[in-house]
Amino acid sequence: MLPPNPARGEVVVTIAGAPRRLCLTLGALARIEAALSLSDWSQLPERIATLSAAELFAILAALLDGGGEDPGIGARATVQEAASALAAALMASA
Repeated sequence: MLPPNPARGEVVVTIAGAPRRLCLTLGALARIEAALSLSDWSQLPERIATLSAAELFAILAALLDGGGEDPGIGARATVQEAASALAAALMASA
């Protein structure tokens, strides 16, 4: 796997025992807004504090898809992997 492109906001994390590329693309952001019923992205930081498992999976799937990965891989992630991946992706896109 090629190293992540920080200019694009990419990050590589381990999910289901393998390195996976995540990226908060515009498409991923739109999917996340829809999954969390947000009117705009500025509500995201507050909303992340109260995620359900289904919402965390939806966010992880969007980030995987944005990184060119199979979004279904997120179903095999542990809760710790998913939470760490979300934090890493948000930090990389800041």
